Amino acid sequence: EQVEQLKKWWDANNSSVIAGVATALVLVTGWNFWQSHQLEQRNQISQQYQQVLDAAAAGQMDAVEKASDQLLAEHASSAYASYAALHKVKSRVQQGDLEGAKAILQQQMQTASDEQLRHVARLRLVQLMLATQQYEAGLKLIADVDPAKAEGYAASYDELEGDLFVALDRLDEARNAYQTAIRSGKASPLAQFKLDDIAAPVLEPGVTK
Repeated sequence: EQVEQLKKWWDANNSSVIAGVATALVLVTGWNFWQSHQLEQRNQISQQYQQVLDAAAAGQMDAVEKASDQLLAEHASSAYASYAALHKVKSRVQQGDLEGAKAILQQQMQTASDEQLRHVARLRLVQLMLATQQYEAGLKLIADVDPAKAEGYAASYDELEGDLFVALDRLDEARNAYQTAIRSGKASPLAQFKLDDIAAPVLEPGVTK
């Protein structure tokens, strides 16, 4: 009797059972294909980035630019593309093309897939602005940072802000910026030296220690 009931159930439901099995097979096959495709793509991106590293290590700036451009064109949303862009920035700086380097960093501030990479791009852009005497523009870039999203980079921003204030001869503000960086415990080893340098008393002409 149980066998007969099973036969009847099968006759009534065999189409849906087969459809369900077929759907499951399609899903599993599709998932496996997607996983394989993702792995293959990651390997390809990694190999392309390795070309950037090899060219940079060999000092072949043209090759760095070419490999970086290819990676940025084909996989712009990957972290590797942002890393390649930073190598391209270094190449531009070494060639004296500071404006070109700034343009790349400005783009990465907007398009980098990772928040940390966007901070790195911003910090390097501020450094270039300091080098090209665009002090006020550098201060604005720092002022635009959301402190709630800058954890881990606050000390770097504070120290760079101090550098910009020194360049503008706004020493009180520079001291405050350096002190804030130092209090965080994450400032560079140079921060204390920078603070000491501007904290030294100015001697009047003819006055000796």
